[in-house]
Amino acid sequence: MSYNPIIMLILFFVFLAIFLILFRPVKGYYWILKNSLKQNKKIVIEDILKQLYHCEISDKEVGIEFLSGVLKSKDTNILEAVKEMEAKDLISTQGNSIKLNTSGREYALKIIRVHRLWEKYLAEKTGYDKKEWHDRAELMEHKLDEKATNILASELGNPMFDPHGDPIPTQTGEIVELGGVTLSSLKRYDIGKIIHIEDEPDVIYRQILAENIHIGSYIRVIENNSKRVVFYAEGEEFILAPIVAANVTVLTIDNEEEIDKDLVRLSSLKENETGEIISISKESRGEARRRLLDLGFVKGSKVSLDLTGPMNNPRGYHIKGTTIALRNEQAIHILIKKSSQNGKV
Repeated sequence: MSYNPIIMLILFFVFLAIFLILFRPVKGYYWILKNSLKQNKKIVIEDILKQLYHCEISDKEVGIEFLSGVLKSKDTNILEAVKEMEAKDLISTQGNSIKLNTSGREYALKIIRVHRLWEKYLAEKTGYDKKEWHDRAELMEHKLDEKATNILASELGNPMFDPHGDPIPTQTGEIVELGGVTLSSLKRYDIGKIIHIEDEPDVIYRQILAENIHIGSYIRVIENNSKRVVFYAEGEEFILAPIVAANVTVLTIDNEEEIDKDLVRLSSLKENETGEIISISKESRGEARRRLLDLGFVKGSKVSLDLTGPMNNPRGYHIKGTTIALRNEQAIHILIKKSSQNGKV
């Protein structure tokens, strides 16, 4: 039986091409799939470590079933990852309970450090909406190595807190105590300052965002029962379900004189009223904050309502001899003291 050398040569190159497509170092499908599976396992392990840390500080007992539900993964995947983590001395198991070891806790803090620094970066340096910060940081926390993380921290000025008020672990794994109590635990007439807003679960976080509740705001509780928590902040009334209020952390204040009761949001200014700019809320960050300052919304400036648009949004504010149009979602970040009923300043 004879073989056509041309056909044999063609077949050789076809098989060579297939072999390279499948097994070419780094870029072959075999290696891509292998590295993808390895990366996915790394992500699962890091997600478990992070969950264990959060549960540890809240004294929650954690098992396979709990992790499967929270991470939306199969029990078998979690079990496989747990076995590997135990072999690496990251965790220890006692019956159905899983606990962090010292090395696992250190690893978890590194992941949390990346996540919170990246949220800080998104808040200060980009135009992404705050609803997107958490999910984007969830992706990035598995990608940045320690060197890149430290560079990011340095560029941000080594911040101590992320935009939600969560403490950011240092390079050496140190983390400050947040302190405070939940808003849902306060009693009627208690006063305090909002220092933290929890961004999980997402459905509750979005309710808080929709209410325009801000970190740094001083509050006074008016009502607290099993159905609702009512409080005043910056001249406005807010009503939350207790389960939502539990995601807001407040630093209580004993001395009422520490609170400026006359502080209100610029969005509340009415016709024939004037006010004095006191500050810009911490909720206004990065380029948005710089733009407001460039437009003249600086401490001590006099401001009055000049024009209103359709549906009362946007509105024109007269400040420093000119009229500046702001949408209400911008004006709520500017804090003022109303000073007179004399109209344009």
